[in-house]
Amino acid sequence: MTQFATQIEMQESAIFEHKSAGFWVRFFAFLIDVFLVNTVLVGLLLQNIIPKSIWENELILYISISAVLSGVMFYIYFILMTKFLSQTLGKMIFGLKVVRDDGEPLSWSTVLFREGVGRFISMTVKILYLIIPFTPKHKAVHDFIADTHVIHERAYSKKEQVVSQTVEV
Repeated sequence: MTQFATQIEMQESAIFEHKSAGFWVRFFAFLIDVFLVNTVLVGLLLQNIIPKSIWENELILYISISAVLSGVMFYIYFILMTKFLSQTLGKMIFGLKVVRDDGEPLSWSTVLFREGVGRFISMTVKILYLIIPFTPKHKAVHDFIADTHVIHERAYSKKEQVVSQTVEV
């Protein structure tokens, strides 16, 4: 007797998944974050802590202390907010959240690669942000580096999945 597999039933089942955040909503969330970092963290905190003469005049390898500290505050903000809340204040306003592709919680290594290394690459070569509309799940370079993507917290899309069963005869 020969054996072969036959499809005896195909059914369609609806599975819902979080909707991926697109380019423009991520862009505006990022603008809010940059505004907050520059005005609140750098403008109010650092300029009031560090004396004005040091802030404006001292250089480290031809870069002002203000530029170095602003960059440090930028990365600290994104790393800490993403690690502990999975979102920054800009993302909170738009209801966005960073998740890992495998569904696990964000680890320190994931966040450091995404927000540190990946965002440094993206900020250095800004044109790389333009890949977001053309990639699956609207992923940026730093998302590919860390195997993450950004979702809408309260929006879902229907994911069609065909389930088939086979029987050996």
